[in-house]
Order: sequence, then C-alpha cells, then structure tokens
Amino acid sequence: MTVFCDFDGPIIDVGDRYYSTYKLALTETVAYYHEQNIFIPCRLQNQKTFWEMKKARVPDVEIAQLSGLEGEQIQFFRNRVVEIVNQPEQLHQDKMQAGVGWALTYLRVNGIKLVLVTLREQEQATRILQQLDLFHLFAAIYGTQQESAAYQNQPQQKTQLLAQAIAEQLPFGCDCDRTWMVGDTEADLIAAQAAGVKSIALTCGIRNQQVLEQFSPTEIFSDLLSFTLSLVHQTELVAA
Repeated sequence: MTVFCDFDGPIIDVGDRYYSTYKLALTETVAYYHEQNIFIPCRLQNQKTFWEMKKARVPDVEIAQLSGLEGEQIQFFRNRVVEIVNQPEQLHQDKMQAGVGWALTYLRVNGIKLVLVTLREQEQATRILQQLDLFHLFAAIYGTQQESAAYQNQPQQKTQLLAQAIAEQLPFGCDCDRTWMVGDTEADLIAAQAAGVKSIALTCGIRNQQVLEQFSPTEIFSDLLSFTLSLVHQTELVAA
C-alpha cells in the first residue's frame, strides 16, 4: 500500500503565511501608487474573511478588487504576492498541521509506504521535513525546481509530477489499486484521477468541502490524522 501525499495543506498549514503575504502586497501596492499621487481606498480584509475566500477558491483578482484595487493596480498586487510569498520572512510562519507527526508515523508502522508529491521546491520541502524530523518517514520526495509553483498550484503540473512519481515507484511494488493520493486542492484530485488512483481530499487546507466535492474525490476527511485512522482500520478489517 502506498500513500502519495501533498505537502502544503495536509502536512503544513500555510494560512498565516498567505495572509501575511496578502497584507504586505496590498500595503506595498497602496504605497507605490501613493508615490504617484494615486490614492487607493484600501479595504484590508481580516484573516478570517481572507482565508474563507481562499478556501472557497475566490480568485486573487477578486480578492484584490474587494480590497480596493482596480485596473493595473491588481496586476501589480498579484506580482508582489508571487514575489513575496516564498521569502524567508514569510516561510517561517508556516507550521505543522495538528496530529501530522503521529499520523505519518502510524502509517509507516502499519507498513504503508509514504511518498511526498508537492509543487513546493524540492530542496525546500526536504529541508523542512528534516527540520520537523519527518524526512525519514518518506520513501521518496518529488518536488519542483520553481519557487512559485506551489502558490500557482497548476493541475497540469501536479498531474505530470504525480505520474512521474507513480511510474518511478512501480518497480518498488507500487500497486495503483492499493494507492491513495492525499491532498487539499483541485490539483491533487485531478492528478489522482488522471493517474487512476484513489483521491483523498482534506478540508484542513486551502479548499473547503463544497469546493472539493465538485471534483468528486474518493473520500473527504478533515485532516491527515482522520484519513490515517480510517485507512489503518480498513486494513485491519481486511486482514482479519
């Protein structure tokens, strides 16, 4: 049995970083145009409202408009978000989701192989896993060479990466009938379905249940720990 798992969302909570990035990009946009004697009626969204919009898949363009931006100001803001979101002072705000260490260890103890498939830069994801003392739990790590890929979250890129991961794991006993892809966005679910493996959606990340249901996942769980307990319990019932 193999679980391919996304990084941001299932393992790492990026909520504080994304909100901090939004605030900083908005502040810099307002300041930039102020220097040109263009005064923007800024409407900073609070963190709860902002995160609800992200989870509901509200586009950045619409979030910018709701924040008081218009025209070319929106593109300036979006460019700053992409430039800021992976800076070290933002990255340090990420934190591990509750119960993740226990969940990953429990999967391994029960003989389930773990493979990380993330649009994060591979070296960055590897370094964070090492810092969290989780690196040793993964049989392999597949990431990208692009800093902005995780934020942009392109389904096609995730589909290609998962296909590569599965193909390279097949010689080591990966059976698509006993394989799950765990993620928190449409990119993860689309990738899993294209690969012909079970798609597991988690609501602890950047999409809410209503959005995830639109992509017809195999199952939806609140977090990685809930999925882990369900999977191991099913495995024990089959073994019995």
